[in-house]
Amino acid sequence: MNAIDLSPLYRSTIGFDRLGALLDTALRADQSAAGYPPYNIEVTGENRYGITLAVAGFEQHELDIQTERGVLTVRGKKAEDSKEERKYLHQGIATRSFERKFSLADHVEVTGAQLNNGLLSISLVKEIPEAMKPRNIAINNSGNLIQHNADTSKAA
Repeated sequence: MNAIDLSPLYRSTIGFDRLGALLDTALRADQSAAGYPPYNIEVTGENRYGITLAVAGFEQHELDIQTERGVLTVRGKKAEDSKEERKYLHQGIATRSFERKFSLADHVEVTGAQLNNGLLSISLVKEIPEAMKPRNIAINNSGNLIQHNADTSKAA
């Protein structure tokens, strides 16, 4: 197993403690489940993103979308087909349960989800708080000094 030394990264960054954990999780991801369900991640506008998952065969009540601590989790659990037992000659359409997780950057929020023609579309937006937006800092170059003169007449 190859170990990656992230210490040079931490020398020049502040407040990115979660970055190491994200990289570690990505490197250790279970590759067997990496292909199901297939998905796209796209930029839909400035600070707007979309995730589209191919969930053919799943109905809306069989899908669950949650966010917790910066992780978006999409789960699909097929309802048991109790009506009839099917005999397949070939079964190429996957209807197995799944769980797909996406790590969200700070301040990325899910704004909605829509299921249409077997595609689950999730809308996301990155809303940066005003306190974190870039701002100009004025430089005082007037040379004026404020001095505090102690009143010595009251001390006597």
